[in-house]
Amino acid sequence: MALAKIRLCVDQPLGAGQSVLLTEAQAHYLFGVMREGVGTQVLLFNGQDGEWLAEVSEAAKKRGTLLCVEATRAQTVLPDLWLLFAPVKKARTDFIVEKAVELGVARLQPVLTEFTNSERFRRDKAEAHVREAAEQCGALALPAVEDAAPLSRVLAGWDPARRILWADESEAGAATTFAGLAPGPWAILIGPEGGFSETERTRLRALPYIRPVALGPRILRAETAALAAITLWQTHLGDWR
Repeated sequence: MALAKIRLCVDQPLGAGQSVLLTEAQAHYLFGVMREGVGTQVLLFNGQDGEWLAEVSEAAKKRGTLLCVEATRAQTVLPDLWLLFAPVKKARTDFIVEKAVELGVARLQPVLTEFTNSERFRRDKAEAHVREAAEQCGALALPAVEDAAPLSRVLAGWDPARRILWADESEAGAATTFAGLAPGPWAILIGPEGGFSETERTRLRALPYIRPVALGPRILRAETAALAAITLWQTHLGDWR
C-alpha cells in the first residue's frame, strides 16, 4: 500500500466504512490547491480515533467526501504537561504554538502579565494553527487551547497538585536542575519579553508548587525559552525517555 502524502485533521468520528465530509477549506486545499480527485488516498485523524487511511469518494469545488478504509495508527495520549506563556508578537506566538504541538504539550494556556505587550490573542486562530501543525508533524493528539487570562487569575484557581516550572531569567547561568524533578502533572511558565515584574516575581516565589529553573547560561527569548523548557522536561520526565 502506497503511503498517502496528505494528512487532514477532521471533527468527525473515524472508523471502518465511516464517511467523512470535508469542510469548504479542506475541499479547496485538496482539490483546488493539490489538484487531487476521486480515488486519492488521504490520512485522517481527529485527536480521538487514531489515524485512518481514507479514499476520496466525491470531489467538488466546495465539498468532498472521504471513506475510511483502514486504521494506520492507534490513538496516542499526550504527556501530562501544560504550557503557560505570555503571548508575544503574532509570528512568535505562532512559533510557540507550533513547537508545543510538535514537542507534545497537552494544554496551552496564554497568560497576561504586567509586561505582556502583544497583539490580541485569538483562541480560534491558535486552535487552527494547532491543527495545521499536527497535520504536518504526524501528531495524533491535539493540545487543548484556553482563552488568554491574567496570570493572577490563573494562579488563583490553580490546583497545587500540578507543579509549575517557572523559567526564571534571573536563574540564567545557574545549574539546570530538571534531572531532580519527580514525575507527575507539570506545567511550564514562560514570561513575556522583558520578563516578570517585581510584584509578579515575589508572588511566584511565594507559591510552594512553583519551582524556578534555569535554561542554561544565557537569557533566552520567550519562544526559545518555551522550546528549551519543553525539550528539557520531555527528556527528563516526558515520553522521550
